[in-house]
Order: sequence, then C-alpha cells, then structure tokens
Amino acid sequence: MKVLVDTSVWSAVLRRKTVPRSKTAEILTDLLRDLRVVLIGPIRQELLSGISSPALFRKLKEKLSGLTDFPLDTAVYELAAEYANTCRQHGVQGSHTDFLICAAAAQNGWEIFSEDKDFLNYQKYLPLKLLAPAG
Repeated sequence: MKVLVDTSVWSAVLRRKTVPRSKTAEILTDLLRDLRVVLIGPIRQELLSGISSPALFRKLKEKLSGLTDFPLDTAVYELAAEYANTCRQHGVQGSHTDFLICAAAAQNGWEIFSEDKDFLNYQKYLPLKLLAPAG
C-alpha cells in the first residue's frame, strides 16, 4: 500500500543537520526503498518553506527531486473542504493542508504517515488509515 508522508516526518528526517537514528527515520527509509512513498505539492511547499539558508534550501530541494508530486484533481480539494467542515462541526480544527492530505489519502486508499497528533483527532471523524500512531 502507498503511504502519503506528511511534512512532519520529512522535516524530522531531512531538515536536521544530521540524519537522526529514530523509528521515524527507519520507517521513512523503508518506505522509500520499497517505493511506497507518495508526495503531493502542498507537502513539498511546506517542507521547503521557511528555510533561511539558500544552501540548505537547494540541498533539501535536491533530495526531494527524485520524487514526483502526485497530481490532485478538483474532487480532492472538494473532499478536503468537506472534511474540514465535518471536523469543525465536531470541534476539531486543522490546516487546509492537513485536510488535503486526509482527502488525497482517503480518495486513493493510501495510509498517512505523520508525527502530527492532529491526525489522530481527524481519524475520529474521517475514514483515515494511519501508518503508525502519531507521536
């Protein structure tokens, strides 16, 4: 099964000066080796945003260059809005990108790999499959 890897995971592994030896890094390495990773443009943008060093930006951009963004169609954006509304009705707030991740994963039958605990809250109201519990 394909896995949509959230910004929190990429950031934990790629935005550090040294590659961490962690369970998250091990899982991401295995997913990459098995060609199971899915990346979408909004995650790429989040990951590359806020980097003050041009050299670090180029290095991170180069590391991601081997991955192609999965194209998102209008139906995914509409489903993301529906998911945001559903969660909001239950008092659960989230970012537009988080709900886009949820919608893309649900529409395509992917798991989500995230260190962001918000996905545990979304999962209460949305049909999500999480690779491993956040945190």
